[in-house]
Amino acid sequence: MINISKLYCGEITPGDWLRYGKSGSGERPGDVVPKAASARRPIVVWDITRQCNLKCVHCYNDSGVGKPFNELSTEEAKSVLDDLGRFGVPSVLFSGGEPLMRQDLFELVEYARTKNLRSVISTNGTLITADVAGRIKHQGVSYVGISLDGLGDINDRFRGVAGAFDKAMAGIKNCQAAGVRVGLRLTLTKRNIEDLEKLFDLFEAEGIERACFYHLVPSGRGGDMAVEDLTHEQSRGAIETILAKTGYFKELGRKTDILTVDNHVDGVYLYIKLLKADPARAAKVWELLTWNGGGLNSSGVGIGCIDYNGKVHADQFWGHYDLGDVRERPFSRIWTDPDEPLLKGLRDRRSYIKGRCRLCKFFAACGGSLRVRADLHFGDPWAPDPACYLTDEEIGADEDTNAELARCQEVFQMPS
Repeated sequence: MINISKLYCGEITPGDWLRYGKSGSGERPGDVVPKAASARRPIVVWDITRQCNLKCVHCYNDSGVGKPFNELSTEEAKSVLDDLGRFGVPSVLFSGGEPLMRQDLFELVEYARTKNLRSVISTNGTLITADVAGRIKHQGVSYVGISLDGLGDINDRFRGVAGAFDKAMAGIKNCQAAGVRVGLRLTLTKRNIEDLEKLFDLFEAEGIERACFYHLVPSGRGGDMAVEDLTHEQSRGAIETILAKTGYFKELGRKTDILTVDNHVDGVYLYIKLLKADPARAAKVWELLTWNGGGLNSSGVGIGCIDYNGKVHADQFWGHYDLGDVRERPFSRIWTDPDEPLLKGLRDRRSYIKGRCRLCKFFAACGGSLRVRADLHFGDPWAPDPACYLTDEEIGADEDTNAELARCQEVFQMPS
């Protein structure tokens, strides 16, 4: 995640203690602020069910009604939580499918609390009645992220169900009324980038302080959305809008927590922009970016996933590559297996990375961004991230570096 509010506007935001090693930003008694991002235990995204009441066109794991799955029983799930608690993971993000369709969700949330695990719920929001919001508050859920991908009909077409927007907005309001910390999750595509400013107007009107803008990853049903993905020029334009609106909120004195997700290039773009306007501020941002390391300490290090069949993945988009099965080995043992080839590569990217990412002068801050996107696009997890929208000039590539890539047979045709 690239925290725009933190990096661009200097806000203190929840999670800075874990994301940037800064104390006084939401850590609890007993939490250890990491000295290095590489030393963090992973946040675990747990797709606890494949059931879903919507039909989202970009669903990363192809969830929905009537889809086969082999979800863990309540007792099996509690055993996993036992292991995650002992392992010291900072948070469990209950996702799906739609996690609120799993009948024992709140039993598992309560059990996670006894293991000193933070619980987050990632939901489409349409099932959050006032009573459900009250239960979420009572169970001590740290945060609820509600997916929304546009205004009105645009969102409903994304979600495949009429009325999904209104129901999600009702869910947001029910959370706010119950005192639940809530925010939005939005995936950037050609369908909704024209609505970005209007979405920020919605944040302002509805008192929404946190929003995560995800770059599209073509996994699951999202693999059929290549035509909807942003061009590099559109990505730059979207980030410019997000920066400008976040800065505007800062000027108004509004507390915000605006983030972009799944493209660490955004942090470098922000840094380059600040370098021209405020070099002193840019230097501080560079320290934060390089402490975090971007992709260097993300998939396979600071984030992992358990899917609805009990399979473990390097992140929620790596559904095509299993690291192990929690019914056969505990998550902690799977995650620390020194012989697992993908994990070895993800934790030593500098030795594996290819192409323009290998020679990029900003590698220490970006870390080659999202390896799964390279794998899905090029069939090679160490190829450049095709969503990198920085120019050769910006990353320091010239005729000599391009000639070296040609000699090493590391020339990849990047999309535009």
